[in-house]
Amino acid sequence: MKTPYIVGITGGSASGKTKFINDLVKEFDKTQLCLISQDNYYRPRDQQPIDENGVKNFDTPHSIDFEKYAKDVLALKNGQKVLKEEYTFNNPDKKPKMLSFEPAPIIVVEGIFVMYYPEVSSLLDLKLFIDAKEHLKLKRRIIRDNKERGYDLDDVLYRYDKHVYPTYEKYIAPFKDESDLVIPNNTLFDNALNVVIAHLKEKVAN
Repeated sequence: MKTPYIVGITGGSASGKTKFINDLVKEFDKTQLCLISQDNYYRPRDQQPIDENGVKNFDTPHSIDFEKYAKDVLALKNGQKVLKEEYTFNNPDKKPKMLSFEPAPIIVVEGIFVMYYPEVSSLLDLKLFIDAKEHLKLKRRIIRDNKERGYDLDDVLYRYDKHVYPTYEKYIAPFKDESDLVIPNNTLFDNALNVVIAHLKEKVAN
């Protein structure tokens, strides 16, 4: 198999990366594209950083086992299968699955820190940055964290103010200028998505 084309997708928390990626991935079959997410590489809960108020901060680069993440992305690039247990964000109602990642012509590497870690960033052939206005990201974060993770409003707002926004300013936003394509996601991203799909289909065909 020829060397895979590796696409990195990043952006602030709740910028709309998941929807963009889901819409992208469904245009390809499993033999053409492999998606590997940073979300499955969080360190165990007891190893998470704690802020000045004793609250665990899952929104720093130190929360992620990026050495393992980079190692697995490199393995896929080298044509090796990767197995990784799903990370469930401490959800007691969700039993983690064993995830299997198969090498493919297109590898999509996604997460808020994929451009921050040199070990991961250096592997990327194409860098996409999903962008959105701050008030929209906050609204989406409130809805997501309440529905998927069971956080109440005060908790979500605290984490956004103390963890999420400072992290975005320090570790994510500076890499926007290093991206190959910045995709605004305030309303629709359909045109940009179609451009990316066409580009990747061309890579698969060649």
